[in-house]
Amino acid sequence: MPLYENTFIVRQVASPNQVEELTAGFSNIVREHGGQVTKVEQWGLRNLAYKIQKNKKGHYVHLNINAPAAALAELERNQRINEEVLRFLTIKVDELESGPSAMMRKREEGDEGMRGGFGAGKPLRPRAETTGTEE
Repeated sequence: MPLYENTFIVRQVASPNQVEELTAGFSNIVREHGGQVTKVEQWGLRNLAYKIQKNKKGHYVHLNINAPAAALAELERNQRINEEVLRFLTIKVDELESGPSAMMRKREEGDEGMRGGFGAGKPLRPRAETTGTEE
């Protein structure tokens, strides 16, 4: 069966319990159509790059899915008609990540290098000496 990663954003006014219920419902849709959800990651409430339907933030959820195309079509149909879901994105991948995703690894590391301007958190490298041609 094909492998997919599906990430969706839920409105900021939804409670964490509502987000979990939506995630469980979407997982059940995949299972009912002969697929399986191998990993669920809740990335939490994050700022959006721009306002979507007057929302500045959204709850991000990431799913790793092993399912036929029909199951994915039904999942996306349900995400499209659900008013709580602001956006979703599904991509087909060659293999699923077994460990935490890049978003979860960044959260565990603590975002030290992300603040403070250009080059924050990186050691300075010495400038390479340039040797001109001497005549």
